[in-house]
Amino acid sequence: MKKNKGFTLIELLVVIAIIGLLSTIVLVSLNSARNKAKDTRIKADLAQVRSLAELNADTSNTYVLAVPYSTQYATLTADINAQVPQTVVYNATATAYGASAQLTGTGAFWCVDSTGVSKAEGATLGVGVTVCP
Repeated sequence: MKKNKGFTLIELLVVIAIIGLLSTIVLVSLNSARNKAKDTRIKADLAQVRSLAELNADTSNTYVLAVPYSTQYATLTADINAQVPQTVVYNATATAYGASAQLTGTGAFWCVDSTGVSKAEGATLGVGVTVCP
């Protein structure tokens, strides 16, 4: 009697199912890592907005952005919008400023202000400058 060598259909289906399950787990983990990377980039861009505001205040004694800082601000907002389409809020007076953008992973808002605070949502920043919901 001749013994067949090879895999049965059931064995092949089980292997395919296991590979599919493992690939799904990897893709979900990868998506989470992408969101964290986007959030980190948004936070870094807002830190750059803070630097622009401070530089502007040093040169013109106001936190209201003027050229060339307004041009650099537009570049940073475009980069934030590339991570997740949204409106970046920047409110400024002569003596205070605040900026915020929504993070992709948690949906929270990340806020920076003229007092040096960086935190997530619900903040009143600076002297009467509110940027977070």
